Amino acid sequence: MSRQLALNAVHLRPNPRPAHTEYSVMNYHHELLARVIPNYSRSREDIRQFLQLWDIDFLFNTDDCIAWTKLGRTTDMGHADYAADGSDRREPKPCPFTDVEEVYAFDPAREYGRQTHAELVSYYRNSFTSRQDFFADQLCTGGYYKTVISGCIQAFGWDMLLLAAADAERFAEVLRRFGRYTLHYVQAQAESPCEVFIQHDDFVWTSGPFMHPAIYREVIIPLYADMWRVLHQAGKKVLFCSDGTYTMFMPDLARAGADGFIFEPSNDFAWVVRHYGRTHCLVGSAVDCRTMTFGTWEQVQAEIDATLALAPQCAGLIWSVGNHMPPNIPADICQNYINYLKQHWSTTAR
Repeated sequence: MSRQLALNAVHLRPNPRPAHTEYSVMNYHHELLARVIPNYSRSREDIRQFLQLWDIDFLFNTDDCIAWTKLGRTTDMGHADYAADGSDRREPKPCPFTDVEEVYAFDPAREYGRQTHAELVSYYRNSFTSRQDFFADQLCTGGYYKTVISGCIQAFGWDMLLLAAADAERFAEVLRRFGRYTLHYVQAQAESPCEVFIQHDDFVWTSGPFMHPAIYREVIIPLYADMWRVLHQAGKKVLFCSDGTYTMFMPDLARAGADGFIFEPSNDFAWVVRHYGRTHCLVGSAVDCRTMTFGTWEQVQAEIDATLALAPQCAGLIWSVGNHMPPNIPADICQNYINYLKQHWSTTAR
């Protein structure tokens, strides 16, 4: 476990093994944590102990600062069971937007307001420092979650978003408003002590883009580029993160300034390594949480082996199960997974 291993990976420097991260497991998989942590009580200290036991070097974090639900109209599409006890289940609520014209007129800055730059700088400095001090052995990140499309999803919900997207020209203006709104928060985080920034935006589906590719290339990705120039000028590294399959846009994202990609196994890991393994930090693997949940250990082992075979081609790899480790993965599979990794990481030494 080492914060330095994660920094080395982001900066494409040699490492004795791939850096390592996982998502959700330390917050949701209580059965696993209870097995590996004596007197487990769901405390932050327990999480810190788990990170050490699992050799976690990198902690994914984004911080949008304010909850829009408290400030203006948002669409609650509900939430399916993810926690083992179903405590996170939420039924959907009616969308507050009834006419697509309301979407075209929408401005997040007017709807939700925003703090001053000085207020945000103070908030982000304190927030990041507190987190990094507590998790001193891991590389903590800055970041923003509801960048453009994810912001539209939270505001409008999918139905109204897709209706509005039918008029590409008018919807482009809405996207640009979200981009300008996010830029305000990015500018403040550029003055925080974070060294790595995660730009999260779920801008595609599992099958790929849901809008014409030109909208991504001519409207959305240029908004990212505006943000990343600010972050690069401040000396930050930028990792782009999206659910779904976005390999077709990786060349555009790379040109816009992304220093690395956080991605799910729906993206062909071998393709990503072949095209960006030497030039970009890659956060992911060929290991699919669906295989871990529903497959055999032999199938999981095959996906680990496939990643191990490709890892030496990566200048900066942060290994992870790329679409979270939900609590319905059998605890035995999880333990086999980490034990197998620890036994074999030496084979990827560079």
